[in-house]
Amino acid sequence: MSNLDIKKAVFHKSATDPSQFPNYPYPEFAFFGRSNTGKSSLISYLLGGKVFVKTGSRPGHTQTVNFFVVNENMSIADLPGFGYAKAPAHIREGFLPMIKRYINERENLRIGFLLVDSRREPEVEELEIIKLLTARKIPTAIVATKADKLTRNEMANQLKKIARAFGIEESDIFPTSSLKKTGKDQIISLLAENAHRQ
Repeated sequence: MSNLDIKKAVFHKSATDPSQFPNYPYPEFAFFGRSNTGKSSLISYLLGGKVFVKTGSRPGHTQTVNFFVVNENMSIADLPGFGYAKAPAHIREGFLPMIKRYINERENLRIGFLLVDSRREPEVEELEIIKLLTARKIPTAIVATKADKLTRNEMANQLKKIARAFGIEESDIFPTSSLKKTGKDQIISLLAENAHRQ
């Protein structure tokens, strides 16, 4: 399993439109997920807490893509959370178009990490993101977050449901818990293996 020694991780910029996306040569790894799925916590956990991860003041109200540069040779993009029911309709409707444009226009995207709350089953938005990534032949990793909220048996049952929804094997899902600090190694390994791909 490859290892990634994160020596430096810095917040680069927030973008509200693809015209603002940074133009750099680094391979990029994007994190997608519903609001309150734990994207920011997972990114902070993966980066060893070496960078402050920007979050919205209120869930569902941040419609920006946040970019981070790691070790000056790779990029991480935190996509806006979607599906937050209490957000105004015009904000909710704006999330997926932004995500679609990001996927379709980001040439240096190497892997998409789709986060799913382990207590819930994927819905139409998650399946739509998988379709978009697949259409561009971007490898996708499914991450089941908040694994600490379930017992071992509950987690096993949920992994079956998530795998069935995406048409994948249970072994292809990465259970994680930012609270318990588990599930990091496999994701870090994927980042390390693809950090130098052009």
